[in-house]
Amino acid sequence: MFTGIVESVGTVMAVTDNGAQSQIAISSPGFGDDFVHGESIAVDGVCLTVAKHSGDTWIADVMRVTRETTTLADVAIGQRVNLERAMRPDGRLGGHMMQGHVDGIAELVSRDSQPDWTDLTFRVPAELERYVVVKGSIALNGVSLTVAALEGDLATVSLIPTTLAETGFGEMAVGAKANVEVDVIGKYVEKMLAARS
Repeated sequence: MFTGIVESVGTVMAVTDNGAQSQIAISSPGFGDDFVHGESIAVDGVCLTVAKHSGDTWIADVMRVTRETTTLADVAIGQRVNLERAMRPDGRLGGHMMQGHVDGIAELVSRDSQPDWTDLTFRVPAELERYVVVKGSIALNGVSLTVAALEGDLATVSLIPTTLAETGFGEMAVGAKANVEVDVIGKYVEKMLAARS
C-alpha cells in the first residue's frame, strides 16, 4: 500500500524491451540505499518490484500489461519520475490509501499559475468520472491530491509550490499524460451495492 506522499524524484537511466517484458533502470541518489530485492516501489504511481539494486540505481521488470495501461509505455531516458516506497504498518497515512494499480491515463489540458498555487486541470477517462468527487482524493502520477473542481470529465487539482518543486508536476506541460488511480474504497462500495440490487 502507498499513501501518495512522494519521497523522491528519480531519473530514468535505461529502458530495455524484448516485446513481452521490459525493464526500467532508475537512479535515485540518496533514496533507496537500503532497498532490498522484491521491495515494492511506486514509480509515477505504478507499483513496481525491485529486481536488482546497485548503488544509486535499481532495476524493475515491467510487464506488457503494465506498459499497455500506464504511462510507462512512453517513459524515456532522462525522464524524472515520482517515487514512493510502500507504507510500513507503523507509518503515517499522510495522503490516502493507494495500491499502485493504475486505473487509467489522464491528460493535462490546462495550467493556471497563481501567486500561491497552480491549478492543473486533467481530462480523466470517461469510465472513471463516477469515482472522482470534489474534495475527494485522486492519485495522479502517484501523488495524493484533492479534487478542487470537477466539470464532467475535467478534474482540477490545486498544487502548492512545495508539491510543484518536489514532484514531476513542476515540469509537466499541457498535453502530458498522467497515471490515475481513483479511490479504491469507492470501487469496492460500488461493487458491493451492485451485488445487493
